[in-house]
Amino acid sequence: GELPETVPTETIIARVQAMHDTNTISLNGVHRVRFNPDKDMTLHYYESLPQHPNGMRFTVFDSNGDMLATNEYFSIGGGFVVNEKTQLAHGENVFYRDNKRVADSPAAGSDAESAQMAERTQQDLVTAALPFRTGKDLVDLCQREGLSIAEVVFLNELQWRSREEVIDSAFRIWGVMDDSIRRGCLSTERKLPGRLNVHRRAPNLYQNLMRGIYGSSEKGSLSSPQAPALSDGSSSAENTLSTAATAASEQGSAFSASSLLKTSLTSAQRSELTGVFKHRQRARRPVLPQLDYLSVYAIAVNEENAAGGRVVTAPTNGAAGVIPAVLKYHLEFLSEDPSRDILEFLFTSAAIGMLYKRGASISAAEMGCQGEVGVACSMSAAAFAAVMGGTPAQVENAAEIGMEHNLGLTCDPVDGLVQIPCIERNALGAVKAVTAAQLALQGDGSHRVSLDQVIETMRQTGQDMMSKYKETSQGGLAVNVPVC
Repeated sequence: GELPETVPTETIIARVQAMHDTNTISLNGVHRVRFNPDKDMTLHYYESLPQHPNGMRFTVFDSNGDMLATNEYFSIGGGFVVNEKTQLAHGENVFYRDNKRVADSPAAGSDAESAQMAERTQQDLVTAALPFRTGKDLVDLCQREGLSIAEVVFLNELQWRSREEVIDSAFRIWGVMDDSIRRGCLSTERKLPGRLNVHRRAPNLYQNLMRGIYGSSEKGSLSSPQAPALSDGSSSAENTLSTAATAASEQGSAFSASSLLKTSLTSAQRSELTGVFKHRQRARRPVLPQLDYLSVYAIAVNEENAAGGRVVTAPTNGAAGVIPAVLKYHLEFLSEDPSRDILEFLFTSAAIGMLYKRGASISAAEMGCQGEVGVACSMSAAAFAAVMGGTPAQVENAAEIGMEHNLGLTCDPVDGLVQIPCIERNALGAVKAVTAAQLALQGDGSHRVSLDQVIETMRQTGQDMMSKYKETSQGGLAVNVPVC
């Protein structure tokens, strides 16, 4: 009986545990029925329903064991859950939830559902003010009307809701994204749930950054880089290496299995090394603040997702960290008009997401991780290019680059948990998105491979990909990394 937007996330783990402890489940919060997870929930690892790989069949029995009702539901990516009645014939899958269902009569309920679905179908088919189905359509539309991609999406949204409602909804979405970053960065939990015993990394990474975005009292700082020593051939690095080589030569007889590995290098060989390479006792920490911030933001969100926290499907839960990370980075370090940039970023990324959902899929069960982190990277690259002032052609180019170099990315979560490699992969997706946008902004928007071509390539690649690499945990890292 809960909604994703409002369920108290801090109660989820305890409620799941109570279900196991009591062997019961509460329907809509008012009716408790017997439910033994070990007996009543069967996972068919090597079978799937024909409509979609992510399918679940619900069946209800009475006290005598006679079936009362059954239905099948499919998670098609992006938070969309559909069944036969809520999957539109023209292929535009929509999420449907009837909050005003008439419960007195099954017939009345069916009529209400039919009427609402007919209305939604009509909306999807005819109400877009500026319809587009491909990347080329979208760019041509923007050039013809003199609009940005975000403006096209905004005008289409106005066909459904008022200006104020559209803007407020966008800011609410960003608010959830930003809060997931904050909670992930400031979490006091040390480990994520599950058998993998994965440590949370975002809090420590956050504390090591130059400044605390959320006013944390424990602010870390990056160590200053050491300036390289310049000399006429007798640098400190050269002297260090020379001294070390001399010491090693003088103490050659002291090398043993109990101290250092036995060496076979001669004095002449060590002399050849003198002055060529640096000699350091330990690796220095690179000072790359952009990568640090993008990484910690993305990791924070996906650690929250792994721990049952609230995130925004962007476009999916497994890829929920990329878009918030890139947008947060832009707002904190580059934006001169945060409010407008939030709208520009979200509406632009939404347009690109629509193209993938219509032209291929955003479900890892169908496409592998190219359909999740790959799509999120493409969406983020386009949005980042847009808020940096890119033209629609440059934005489309950024989206294409973001996906082209994620093609073939598999989904092989270890132990079936969205932790390894998913959390780190979001961080890499965010970094790659910014890089893709930077490349696109250096050009004029013209490029050899189009976004439409790369979307179709992703679709074909997903179809050809073996099922063991598509969210089933039957291949890849999932079978090569020990669980315990």
